[in-house]
Amino acid sequence: MAEKIVIQVQMSSDRCRPKAMALVAAARGVDSVALAGDTKDQVVVVGDGVDPVKLTSALRRKIGPAQLLQVGDVKKEEEKKLAAAAAAAKAVEYQSHPGYYYPYHYQWQPEPVNVV
Repeated sequence: MAEKIVIQVQMSSDRCRPKAMALVAAARGVDSVALAGDTKDQVVVVGDGVDPVKLTSALRRKIGPAQLLQVGDVKKEEEKKLAAAAAAAKAVEYQSHPGYYYPYHYQWQPEPVNVV
């Protein structure tokens, strides 16, 4: 069952936000990461088998003071949204680049050999 983890992190600058999101996203079992709160100081993690204590301590080491606010199961609606987002991500078809068209086709013709 997927868990929803909310961690409040004191971020000193705007550069800490992407660093915190990358750190959390690299953890094993994480499905999605988002920032929440008025000042975007809360990291919301949704995943299966994520250790919230290890995640919080890693944020403390790399970013700054962090506090674990909430750990709970994801509601059914959020799971449906995640499943739909995952299905949509898998259903994306990549169009190949049309490439370049060369109208001139070169045919190699051997040069005549002069025999003396």
